[in-house]
Amino acid sequence: MKNKVDLDNHDDASWWLIQKGVKAIFLSISLFALLIRVAVSLHPYSGAGNSPKYGDYEAQRHWMEITINLPAKDWYRNSTTNDLNYWGLDYPPLTAYQSFVHGLLLKLFDPDSVSLFTSRGYESYFGKLLMRWTVLSSDVLIFFPAVFYFVLAYFSDNSRFRKRDIAWQIAILLINPCLILIDHGHFQYNCISLGLTVGAIAAICTDKDLVGSFLFTLALNHKQMSAYYAPAFFSHLLGKCMRRRKPIVEVLKLGVVVLGTFAIIWLPYLHSVDALLQGEDDNLFIYEITSPLMRLLLARCILESTPDILHHNLQTHVLHQCLLHHAIRDQVMIFPLLFAKVLSRLAPFERGLYEDYVANFWCTTSVLIKWKRLFSVKLLKILSFTATLSTCLPSMLQQIRFPSNQGFLCGLLCSSFSFYLFSFQVHEKSILLPLLPASMLALDEPSLFIHFLHYALLSMFPLVVRDKLVQAYLAIYALTFLIINALNNGKQKRGVFHSAGVLFGCCLFCSLILHVVYLVVRPPERYPFLFEAIIMLLCFSQFIFLLIFFNVKQWTLSKAVPQMHKQKLN
Repeated sequence: MKNKVDLDNHDDASWWLIQKGVKAIFLSISLFALLIRVAVSLHPYSGAGNSPKYGDYEAQRHWMEITINLPAKDWYRNSTTNDLNYWGLDYPPLTAYQSFVHGLLLKLFDPDSVSLFTSRGYESYFGKLLMRWTVLSSDVLIFFPAVFYFVLAYFSDNSRFRKRDIAWQIAILLINPCLILIDHGHFQYNCISLGLTVGAIAAICTDKDLVGSFLFTLALNHKQMSAYYAPAFFSHLLGKCMRRRKPIVEVLKLGVVVLGTFAIIWLPYLHSVDALLQGEDDNLFIYEITSPLMRLLLARCILESTPDILHHNLQTHVLHQCLLHHAIRDQVMIFPLLFAKVLSRLAPFERGLYEDYVANFWCTTSVLIKWKRLFSVKLLKILSFTATLSTCLPSMLQQIRFPSNQGFLCGLLCSSFSFYLFSFQVHEKSILLPLLPASMLALDEPSLFIHFLHYALLSMFPLVVRDKLVQAYLAIYALTFLIINALNNGKQKRGVFHSAGVLFGCCLFCSLILHVVYLVVRPPERYPFLFEAIIMLLCFSQFIFLLIFFNVKQWTLSKAVPQMHKQKLN
């Protein structure tokens, strides 16, 4: 009967593909998605030819230069060989290890591209080609297999979806225009952290919670922005553990996996006190001494030291004496100090509440309330943390009480949206994080997903213009929506989107006009960022609506948690 249903669609252009099975579908779409990535990579990248600091391309290349020429303990430390003011490494250790591996590849084929000092601003054709291939290979080796794993895991026991639906879902995930533009145009490696997250989601959907925890911990240690998903992972896994016979044992097992993975990744910064004692950045010592732990250690050392060491370099000298004296006896107390070296690079609060014009709450409302002028950084951190946690909480509570796979995906979307809209230090590129779970839920709300994708692209448009990627943007924009509509056969579900069709249609029309206006009209001299502000305001209004909608949708799932799934957890 199923074959008959499929055969009835033989007049569709994708009929032959649908008949070949999931593996053939995935392979065909993957090849096409790879071709799109190659085409986009032929365009300019962030900071191309823009000295002295260039852009993200140079940052990634510089990290390869640093990691292959310096020992691991010096990667995050300011020194004469590693100037942190010039694209200092500010991602977790797994990104550093990835840079090291890619740096070895560049050193093998083009040593000049990663030579210490002399390679700054290196932009040879062959060097750029190698850099582009490192991103493509990361996509193929991590993101693509993770998507295939998710499709098999999520749809294997779900008979309500046809092969056509699965093909549409694969296309949605692999031909993600925002991800392609950022990774293969602008130049980053988001495909690695997002791929690890997709793998973690797939594992958890098949009740391989330990594997999922391991993969998500890897994602956290590749990019700290993966923490946008942490509340959803925490609440879903906690909810599953609470429904099992030995909840405490289950929680302990997950904790061991997470902490063990963190310990292995951070080992170079934990195994030796020398990594701390050889620091050259006096600011780091001052920062550490402001902590209660260091005050206690410093006071203890001063009491035990002789007066002749109390000179102008007291802080550094006493700190060294203290750590040397208590290194063995107080090893546990030293670990936070070792972490502080790297953590101070991963949380750059000095950059401010937001950068550029990002479509979140703080930037949008700054038109009326000058947050940066009126409030201190400390207070802004408290406000952003409170707002983020408050908007995450309803979704978390739902998953703790009623864990389910679909609820988990909704939770990931709500959690990442909360971080994007309300957390501290958000970039335009962070829209990739809520877009990922939205892509996974596209079959449930196809119209809303397409709506979201449109505004996600619009929110990135000013960045795309700065990177001179307008041609690639317009091409992939048109191609993506053609593919989505073709594979979906124009049959989109009725729902909240259609009930307010006129309003959404007006917003869509305005956004299309904004693209043209931004490119051809010069803003008033008094308001040079007027168009960025309008784009930001329009996108923010849509994102807030989506956050509210998916929170409500997630709670409606509470009554529909499959009984079979409940029994499975017992």
